[in-house]
Amino acid sequence: MAIDFTVKDVIHKVMAKYVPAFLPGAKKPYNLKAVFQPELDIHGIASKAEVYNIETDPRVIEEGLTAGCELIYYLIADGYKIKTPVFNLSIRLPGEYEGAETHLPEGIHPEARLQASTALRNYIQDRVQVEFDGIDQRDGLIAEAVDEHTGQLDEVITISKLLTIRGYGLKVEADAAHTDEVGLFFDDGETTPVKTEIIAVNEPRTLKVIVPATLVVGKDYALKVITQSSARGSSALLKGLREIHSEFKLTAQA
Repeated sequence: MAIDFTVKDVIHKVMAKYVPAFLPGAKKPYNLKAVFQPELDIHGIASKAEVYNIETDPRVIEEGLTAGCELIYYLIADGYKIKTPVFNLSIRLPGEYEGAETHLPEGIHPEARLQASTALRNYIQDRVQVEFDGIDQRDGLIAEAVDEHTGQLDEVITISKLLTIRGYGLKVEADAAHTDEVGLFFDDGETTPVKTEIIAVNEPRTLKVIVPATLVVGKDYALKVITQSSARGSSALLKGLREIHSEFKLTAQA
């Protein structure tokens, strides 16, 4: 099955809300954030086939996507560049060298480089309309998380390495009665959330934390901030606790 991005006369609408600016160096008070639908895995993607008038049986789509992803794993690892209607993928070798090395430096590994395809970028540019839906009124937001070891955004967390979290209303504070309850937690949805022991930077728009060594490799974790600070920037602590949950999950890796 091939999807032709050029023939579908469809205009997609994405709802977006204003959120307080969280990116470093922001010059205006707000960013614009898309209001995303729930996350889809391969099964979820296949189940949407009928909604988008794809005539191929959803089971065939799911089996094809699964097999295709497995094949891409092996091809990328063998050095191939993969070009699809949706993304382009290749191996990148990080670091700087003298020119006489015979192996990669300790701790340096090949990395996957993923880029949206030109066809997908053009499709989104031409077919997506944004509808503005006012200011996000939530008391805090986890907007993004950067794994500093790999540079990946909203994808992975490297155990025992630095994770940078950006958003607003993030600062972890508490009075003496609530000190043990607050913090940044990694929640797999099944076991007791794991609290990070080290918050190197603790600011309203930025947290820099060390990923706990007790996380399980391969498990997916949502982020949860529990704090008594005010999301409105007031120096006074709230009477009760406030929780912020990430809309994305991060896969733990060694």
